[in-house]
Amino acid sequence: MKELTPRQAQILAFIQETQERSGMPPTRAEIAAHFGFSSTFAAGKHLQALERKGAIELLPGASRGIRISAPPPGGIPLVGRVAAGAPVVAEQYIEDHIGIDPKLFGAPVDYLLRVHGLSMKDAGILDGDLLAVQRMPEARNGQIVVARLDGEVTVKRFERDGERIRLMPENPDFEPIEVDAGHDDFCIEGIVVGSIRPGF
Repeated sequence: MKELTPRQAQILAFIQETQERSGMPPTRAEIAAHFGFSSTFAAGKHLQALERKGAIELLPGASRGIRISAPPPGGIPLVGRVAAGAPVVAEQYIEDHIGIDPKLFGAPVDYLLRVHGLSMKDAGILDGDLLAVQRMPEARNGQIVVARLDGEVTVKRFERDGERIRLMPENPDFEPIEVDAGHDDFCIEGIVVGSIRPGF
């Protein structure tokens, strides 16, 4: 990574702090407000400079589409069971760091999430599997997502039709979860880009 200016280093630190505190990177508007920029355009120019220097990756089409490029120290964080309402990657829920190359998954990986239950077994996702997750606040229809609904974290296939969202299980023993995007306490924490089965 190329050397950063003092202001760029401050912005990168703010992105890291926001991500650690809330589980998501800041929006351009939040960056502009924090640093007193007159517009989100100014924040965007700083982000583009950080991307050119290799400090971050900007993901198109997402309001929080900022990914810190540096690999996690000691490996990819492994997250276990998360308490209701808590950020997924809060330090107290990180069980370990797994020293595998994120490039194995063909997409950026921010953390591994341990699966609990069998609601996605027909998609080949079993209890105890480790899912490779890319932080992303939005998803396309058909993608498997890590979603937060009423404070609880779940893994399901994403379907959206206007304001109606369905979180689809891949097991006939489980019912789809209907979500009203405009009213329910709902957000997407990330998309699943791969999986690992421990012991195999």
